[in-house]
Amino acid sequence: MTGKKKTRPLLSGLVLLGLVAGSGFLTLELRKQEEQGVTEVRNVGVLKGTRGEGGESPDTTDAEWSRLKSPARSVLRSADGQVMAVLTDGARTATLTGPARTFEEPASTASTVSTTDWVRLMPEPWSKGAEKEKWFEEWYEEYAGSEEDDLFAFAFQYVAGAKEKKDDQGLVYAGDADFGPLNPDGGEGGDLRLEESDFYDYLGIPYPFRDGKVGTPEAARARSLDCSGYIRMVLGYRARHPLMSSDKSGDGLPRTANGMARSEQGVDVLPLTGVSAKDRPTAIDQLQPGDLVFFKLDARTKERLDHVGMVLGHDTEGHLIFVSSREEVNGPTIGDIGGVSRLDGNGYYAKTLRSAKRL
Repeated sequence: MTGKKKTRPLLSGLVLLGLVAGSGFLTLELRKQEEQGVTEVRNVGVLKGTRGEGGESPDTTDAEWSRLKSPARSVLRSADGQVMAVLTDGARTATLTGPARTFEEPASTASTVSTTDWVRLMPEPWSKGAEKEKWFEEWYEEYAGSEEDDLFAFAFQYVAGAKEKKDDQGLVYAGDADFGPLNPDGGEGGDLRLEESDFYDYLGIPYPFRDGKVGTPEAARARSLDCSGYIRMVLGYRARHPLMSSDKSGDGLPRTANGMARSEQGVDVLPLTGVSAKDRPTAIDQLQPGDLVFFKLDARTKERLDHVGMVLGHDTEGHLIFVSSREEVNGPTIGDIGGVSRLDGNGYYAKTLRSAKRL
């Protein structure tokens, strides 16, 4: 998606409040032609740590650091070998071991993801030896074993039925989100709902970006987040990752799925080699919770990638599940309406996966 909505120069007196949305032409016709194929499961279990007795933070007294490749990363293990943290060079997202949680959406899928993975945004990108730096020591002390909301908690605060959350000024910043308004020209094989609903549309407030542009919300898109808008809400507005006003202006996370996939932000875990069926990546065992995954769903978008989601983890049957905002479900979901939310096997989304990034 090229992003039709315009931003205007920053006006004085505006108060900083928001973030941005996405791309993804999703067609029913393609799903009708979906081949089920044979499912191949690669559950490598990125993190299988446990929390300390009585709910206390993990004991790091005898913890040891080690280095792994592809991608280059540091792993912190406890004295008994349990993984406590995985931190990837060049990425700000960190996967920590914490108390077990279960994510489910029974209205639209039988998949249930039970995990001890907590994904958080570090104040700086990771690099080899950063465990000795003051910023990391302070950050890890604060979040090791913490039950404060992480990226997954944020993500599930916008699924169907999620309760509203308001800030001190009464602004609704979380709660059941739509994908976007109905497409008046939509029909069989076409888009059911309009794209371009950004985080500031959901919030209903103007958002001044650091490049001087201002995102102006549209009333028709209130409480709506398209696929990239959803990711920008979770990572940007909620987790405070910097955001661009478009795919080309500013610094931080771009506006569209295609912009995110092709940006220099983060680390390419599954590098983009092309958008055709033969360019589907095979090494999905490289993925870990919190990674952004990018898809090619619609031929109309030509060389552009048109959908983005976030890896949640393996469900109880061993399938690798992701969450994203989709028009068929009208909002964020791990559901199977319009295609199962699996990255392994030969389902609709598995076959259209083209790349992945660790932000």
